Amino acid sequence: MPFYRNPGADMMLTEKEIDETLLADTRIFHFGTLSMTHEPVRRATKRAVKVAKAQGALISFDPNLREPLWDSLKTAREQVSFGLEHCDILKISDNEIIWFTGEEDLAAGIKKLQKAYPLPLILLSMGGKGSRTYCGTEYAEVPAFLQEKPLDTTGAGDTFLGCCLHYVLENGMQQLNKERLKEMLITANGAASIITGRKGALRVMPTISELEEFLKSKRYGC
Repeated sequence: MPFYRNPGADMMLTEKEIDETLLADTRIFHFGTLSMTHEPVRRATKRAVKVAKAQGALISFDPNLREPLWDSLKTAREQVSFGLEHCDILKISDNEIIWFTGEEDLAAGIKKLQKAYPLPLILLSMGGKGSRTYCGTEYAEVPAFLQEKPLDTTGAGDTFLGCCLHYVLENGMQQLNKERLKEMLITANGAASIITGRKGALRVMPTISELEEFLKSKRYGC
């Protein structure tokens, strides 16, 4: 996917332009490294993260590594490390785990991250192999709902994460036992599967009723 930048409006946000009043009532603040590839938006992003965290928001982070956007992968690693140090919820893909930790075994990569960073909730997406989640000592894994003829995978990861964040907002972080973690992944995997059968990203995200019907057809309650 091409990015039309150098410069782009997304690179130009400054610290002074951040409306901190918007962060006062934020329950979850999500960010990724696309706003950390260049200055001044890198400083603006870090400022917003610190303000949101100070206001009591949960911090969600997705490395969302796009190699062509970085001057060097060394810089990318430094900015990903900032996200790992500050987030409460990490969404990371299998290829990003391998890149950052050097571990081909995903479980070993997760353990390395948990040892190095305080990560209360980890969401691991594995494409067609499904997803896993780690929350303290609790762990759950759910297979993907594969489409026979997928049309477009754009936005599948964002849909997956959006459903997980919604679940956290509805149920809280403290209530995420093994059963609820599995329920969260089933719902998120279902939503991600639905959009891979459609062209586009944002406009094709399913409604709650569509998701419920989909999961019923797969013999899962919602």
